Amino acid sequence: MAQCLRKVALLEPSPPDVPDNFLSAHVTPALLALLSFFWGKDWTSRLHSQNQKLFVDSHPRNPSSNLPAWQTRRRLSGSVHQRQGHHGEANTLFYQLTREYQNIQKNPPPYITAHPSESNILEWHYILQGPPQTPYENGQYWGTLMFPPDYPFAPPAIRMHTPSGRFQPSSRLCLSISDFHPKSFNPAWEVSTILIGLLSFMTSEEMTTGSVSASDPERKLLAARSRWWNSTGGGSHSNAVPGVTSTIKGIANIKAGDGGKKFRAEWPELDEENWKWMKDNRIDVATGQILPDPNAAATSCAPETSALRRRPAGSTASIGAVMEGGQVARDVGQSWFRRHKVWVGVLMVLGYALLARLFDDIRV
Repeated sequence: MAQCLRKVALLEPSPPDVPDNFLSAHVTPALLALLSFFWGKDWTSRLHSQNQKLFVDSHPRNPSSNLPAWQTRRRLSGSVHQRQGHHGEANTLFYQLTREYQNIQKNPPPYITAHPSESNILEWHYILQGPPQTPYENGQYWGTLMFPPDYPFAPPAIRMHTPSGRFQPSSRLCLSISDFHPKSFNPAWEVSTILIGLLSFMTSEEMTTGSVSASDPERKLLAARSRWWNSTGGGSHSNAVPGVTSTIKGIANIKAGDGGKKFRAEWPELDEENWKWMKDNRIDVATGQILPDPNAAATSCAPETSALRRRPAGSTASIGAVMEGGQVARDVGQSWFRRHKVWVGVLMVLGYALLARLFDDIRV
């Protein structure tokens, strides 16, 4: 045995350049330990890492093949292997989420956009566009899905960061598709299924943990301010919109915000569109309100306010008729006694006087 080992050492003074897939299939762990003893390298770890690379590069669901340039720009590996020690489970989760991302890119659900984070495939970011004929119409609602390591056998944690009047911002939502109810989660459900369910629940009025109650006007106002909120972190952005000078200082300025940094990192294209929208509509970065144009005439104003400032047209008689009609409408809601209380009081005084005189005559 010693002579064989000496022959091996003389014939091959350096580690043999043998394909790792051949080693993993034919070389026993004992021989790997022997090679490690002679050349001072951890051959077991090297073999495992090289096989992992070969598997990812040659697998038909490799995310770097047959995908758009945007996805290849996002490196979806790394975080799963850091969280899990078993590479088989990590690979299953990696390819499961990669496949779901491919599906949602090819067949995006209506009003829904989603992608995994560049640094962590378990962290997904989504955008829900407010559906028409709802209080959330034209709203831009940003949120996250945090998947557990045993997905799809356990549901993700669901949060919505943009104020909507429907959910508490950045709070975990208690839904049958969220981590509040792992036993009710179906492994056949995908990311698109989860987000479709979230949008459906959002447009309903059912209450649960993490939801809030608000009126339709309040929700419409939040929808109109959602793009501003996402890109400025609720008014905490330090820069102003070019060409727009704020006239209101400190109102509705959320100091605890991140200035839209996280949204900008995950949605750079949407963030650029939002800033262009704020510039075109003269949105104050600190408040989200529309600012008047200093270059416009003094009598001009926004369309919605000019309609309120417009006086009714017509003659004085027609205006008087309108006022009289308003008086009649006001009287309709009052009782007969309140409408004629003056005459009732006069009659009561006269009646009292007549009764007093009548009693005096009887006494005489």
